[in-house]
Amino acid sequence: MENGHEVVVLRLGHRPGRDNRMTTHVGLTARALGADRVVIAGEAADAKATIDEVTERFGGPFTVEVTDGHRRLLREWPGEIAHLTMYGLPIQDVESALQAGHAEGPLLVVVGAEKVPFDVYEHADHNVAVTNQPHSEVAGLAVLLDRLFGGRELDREWEDATHRIVPTATGKQVEPVDPEA
Repeated sequence: MENGHEVVVLRLGHRPGRDNRMTTHVGLTARALGADRVVIAGEAADAKATIDEVTERFGGPFTVEVTDGHRRLLREWPGEIAHLTMYGLPIQDVESALQAGHAEGPLLVVVGAEKVPFDVYEHADHNVAVTNQPHSEVAGLAVLLDRLFGGRELDREWEDATHRIVPTATGKQVEPVDPEA
């Protein structure tokens, strides 16, 4: 997102057939709330296709990558790493540090699915909890991105969209960006 360095979400531990919907929602949330790309560790062709389709229809920029593993990305990441875990420090205690780190360089946000390997906790500069209660990783990602961007992501302008959602008090309205198309 503008006014900062790249934000990448790493979806860790995707289990084909079990996590497709949740992984898709991690990617869509990352896109909608200001991240620049999502990297999915695991076989996630269906989730990638869905996220790519939404990006094509409603705009970007946003990219989706699928990789076999996460260790190289963690080792070679050039900025700070924030790992979302209910066992971490409260987000309200680390949000200033996250914002400062993002102002200095790129930020990798790790969102787990299955049991997260301990090396992720060790590589992370910040193990972050959005409450210390069990909840959806999608909700945790949304709160972290909103705290990181201070609400600016909610007014984001989208490029290359073919359709847009028209806000309405009731009902649903989606229209083409170019009415002639």
